[in-house]
Amino acid sequence: MTGQDTTHGPVLCLSGVRRIRGQGENRFVLDVRNLRVPQSQAICVTGPSGCGKSTLLDLIGLVLKPDQGEEFVFTPNDGRKIDLQAAWNNRQEAELSAIRAQYLGYILQTGGIFPFLSVDENIRVSQRLLGQGNEEVVQHLIERLNISHLLKKKPKALSIGERQRVCIARALAHQPSLILADEPTASLDRKNADRVMDLFMMLVQDFGTSAIIVSHEKGLARHFGLREVPIEVKSLKSGKGTVSVLEMSDG
Repeated sequence: MTGQDTTHGPVLCLSGVRRIRGQGENRFVLDVRNLRVPQSQAICVTGPSGCGKSTLLDLIGLVLKPDQGEEFVFTPNDGRKIDLQAAWNNRQEAELSAIRAQYLGYILQTGGIFPFLSVDENIRVSQRLLGQGNEEVVQHLIERLNISHLLKKKPKALSIGERQRVCIARALAHQPSLILADEPTASLDRKNADRVMDLFMMLVQDFGTSAIIVSHEKGLARHFGLREVPIEVKSLKSGKGTVSVLEMSDG
């Protein structure tokens, strides 16, 4: 399996990106001061529940519009630089949707696969929506994840660990530039969590893709040798509400 071209810079660059929610005592600010996601690498964003990890993924996944942003640039595997902040400012919702479908993959804590489709159909959804038909990629995923015996089954017949493996296959089938993984092992016991993460990291390497994994487990990044980027929660200067600060060091 051939990886993606990694000759250009980071796949994602954010600085001065903010999202504000609520008012008064319930005011919450996610302040992304600096985030750089290297090409063909995975990073792990950590922080306690409620600190804004899912909000961060919604921003990067182009589901939430930033309230402000100095730099929000995406460089997918075709090498073109896309100014996502400008696209939001110019209300280019159709283009943002197309970027999300073509270049991003998602792995959710609960799997998020379609219950009315078979495993095989779930894996191929993203390819079919994009008019792709890369059988080599599909077969590589099925073999690597050891799910060939599950292809005709519906999700309700799968264990939680099996669902997560199917979700990984679906997320990678269209060969996205960036995978967003929201607490991907939170529903699994330690043994199955380690197995699923090992498979996921192996496939990230196979495909040469980039990944952002968010987790409340501070030991996850260390266990899998990932760069950890912590979110720090502080009180707002006004004393009303909180701000979650994400600032990636240069190291």
